Amino acid sequence: MTRITENPAFIQPTVSGPTATLVTSLSQAIHEHRLVPGTKLGEDELSEIYNVSRTVVRQALQALSHEQLVELKRNRGAFVAKPTIREAREVFEARALLEPRTARSAAERMTEAALTRLEAHIAAEHEALDAGESGKALRLSGQFHIEISHIANQSIIAGFIERLVARSSLIIALYWKRHSALCEEHAHHALVEAFRRGDGQDAEELMKSHLVDIVSALDLREAPSTDVSLKDILSG
Repeated sequence: MTRITENPAFIQPTVSGPTATLVTSLSQAIHEHRLVPGTKLGEDELSEIYNVSRTVVRQALQALSHEQLVELKRNRGAFVAKPTIREAREVFEARALLEPRTARSAAERMTEAALTRLEAHIAAEHEALDAGESGKALRLSGQFHIEISHIANQSIIAGFIERLVARSSLIIALYWKRHSALCEEHAHHALVEAFRRGDGQDAEELMKSHLVDIVSALDLREAPSTDVSLKDILSG
């Protein structure tokens, strides 16, 4: 059985040691919707939860801010980023411009090894859904899209897509109106079959309709904020 290599943060941390560990942990909590957009990330509380210094916490929050997962507000502290409705629309417009052509390129460069990796992503996503871990399934779904961009061998575009997919996770956390905001079960399978045939045109069209389906599952209206406890979310 092929195992997928997960990068929960979608990005490789530019820091190391305890700071990198904290970046990865917080990123995963954000992408799995355990930390929802707008959650305050108090330095003292994070320091206590992870048993690290405030310097480490501050460095981790700076790194997450650079990747637009965290917003640093003067005199108020750090918060999980909360994309606006306008940003949400712009993110998916950008994905609609980039990902269909990337899917075509991936189909033209597809190998058996790459197909096996994509199928492993789908299997892991379905396993998470069956276990009721919708946040993990969403993260794996995003990684599926990122994997396609790497198969297409377009490194600069892949970097853009990684950041757009990360932003999409926050958008879905805020604005989804039905469970199918997780990638529809058939959509990824259909893409893999187009890749298997090397059918770039079909892969491009499938990706276009897939992204439209995701947007149609979003309710782009302001969501109410809620008070949450970092300790309850992150402990254990």
